Amino acid sequence: MSRKGRVLVAMSGGIDSTVAAMMLHEEGYEVVGITMKTWDYANSGGSKKETGCCSLDSINDARQVAVDMGFHHFIVDIREEFGDYVIDNFVDEYMNGRTPNPCVLCNTHIKWSALLKRADALDCEFIATGHYAVIKEHLGRKYISKGKDERKDQSYVLWGLSQECLQRSRFPLGGFTKPEIRQMAADYGYEELSKKAESYEICFVPDNDYRGFLKRRVDGLEERVNGGSFVDTEGNFLGNHEGYPFFTIGQRKGLGQTFGKPMYVSQIVPETNTVVLGEIESLLKNGMTVKGINSMKYETIPDGLEAITQVRYNDPGTLSVLKNVGTDAVSVEFYANVKGIAPGQSAVFYEGDDVVGGGIIHSSLKRTL
Repeated sequence: MSRKGRVLVAMSGGIDSTVAAMMLHEEGYEVVGITMKTWDYANSGGSKKETGCCSLDSINDARQVAVDMGFHHFIVDIREEFGDYVIDNFVDEYMNGRTPNPCVLCNTHIKWSALLKRADALDCEFIATGHYAVIKEHLGRKYISKGKDERKDQSYVLWGLSQECLQRSRFPLGGFTKPEIRQMAADYGYEELSKKAESYEICFVPDNDYRGFLKRRVDGLEERVNGGSFVDTEGNFLGNHEGYPFFTIGQRKGLGQTFGKPMYVSQIVPETNTVVLGEIESLLKNGMTVKGINSMKYETIPDGLEAITQVRYNDPGTLSVLKNVGTDAVSVEFYANVKGIAPGQSAVFYEGDDVVGGGIIHSSLKRTL
């Protein structure tokens, strides 16, 4: 047993997880690598060649690093676990007129659960990933804080992790920037890896065409939803569309027709296959309800807490006050208008760089100030 302990490292074959494994190996941990196959893209009917974390090339890249560094590496098939939960939720959310965030759901319910299960089987005390985030502690509770690299920070997608997960997790990259990680890969002798491009696609939609994915996944979808109505915020008919699941809140391009001025999707009504369009002002809201709360820094979200609330991954966040609504929901009142709040997306609450907690946006509202 090494002086630091035994750690199971999730290795996708990409630069971040690879360098994370190398760093932990050099720090004195006994590293065990694991690559999880979450999705078989050949079965999705997509037109693009399989790429990313589930491709054979990526799996081989991860295994080669383990061979080079002299530690064990395992490949685990979790396609059934992943598909039943993440993909079904992805489809259901769009069919309910919402905008899902499958990466958050995967982290919260699939990836960490699978890692902990395999870590226990392999006698690993810890698990580690290549996320750009930091784990801190407050009054005995572990919580996520932002990583050093503001452009790469991934704290937003980790809000759902439980205390059990956080107690055993390690994020070696949190104190570094992406350029520093690329340089480390080159210094380790992996010049080609150091230049490897990043993928921002959903792993099971690598052609980035979620509409095509839905059409292939839901039998008869096009026939079921074709011929819906575009209406304005006053309810006036503006035209027809191909179906409400193919639109998201805030969307301006790809509406299929022009209206003489920029129009945005401001509301989706699945019950009537209606998509409400409005000008930019229709997207501005100053309140919302968030459900499925995971309190991270504190045992519960402090009622009346002022926090910066982020409503999407690349959102800089807006100052707000949080008020508890029952045991599993929070009312968020913003001090300024926020654009494009989309039900189904994650809301994450920050004190400075620290993640207080987060949840799933249930609904937004415009209050009279």
